[in-house]
Amino acid sequence: MLLGRIAGAHGIRGEVLIKSFTAAPEDIGAYGALSTADGSRAFEIASARSTPKGGVVARLKGISDRNAAEALKGTDLYVARDRLPPPSDDEFYYADLVGMTAVTPDGATLGEIVAVQNFGAGDLLEVRLAGKAKTKLIPFTDAAVPDVDAAARRVTVVLS
Repeated sequence: MLLGRIAGAHGIRGEVLIKSFTAAPEDIGAYGALSTADGSRAFEIASARSTPKGGVVARLKGISDRNAAEALKGTDLYVARDRLPPPSDDEFYYADLVGMTAVTPDGATLGEIVAVQNFGAGDLLEVRLAGKAKTKLIPFTDAAVPDVDAAARRVTVVLS
C-alpha cells in the first residue's frame, strides 16, 4: 500500500521531505520499513518530524548527504497491506475498493472501480463503465454509495 512519496531533500545532512498519505503524517514510519513498488529498495526511517503543511522531514538509514537524498525525489514508499491495521467500520483503504464491482440498487452491473480520487472536495470512486473505456466519477458518500459489501467485493451506487 502506498504510504508516501519523497518530495525532495531537506537541508544538507541527507534528510528527505516526505508527502505522507497516512491519516497522521508522522505515522508513516509506524509500520516498519518502507519499500519501492517493486521491492528493490527498502528504507527505514531513523527519525521523523511533522511539518506545518502535513508532510514529514525524515532521516532514512543509509542516506547521509544531500546528493543521496535528492536522488530519491519522486520515490513512492510502500508497505505490505498485512502490516496495516484493519479499517474500522465504515472506513476503507483505497486499495481495497479498487477492483470492486459497482452495481445499481436493482443489482445491474454498472462497472468496476478503477481508482479512488480526491481533488479536495471529498473522495470520488472512478468507475469504468461496463463494456466501455469511459469512466464516471461517483461521490463516495452515503447517499451515492449506500452499501459497500467488502466480502462480496461490490458497492451499490445510486446515480443521480
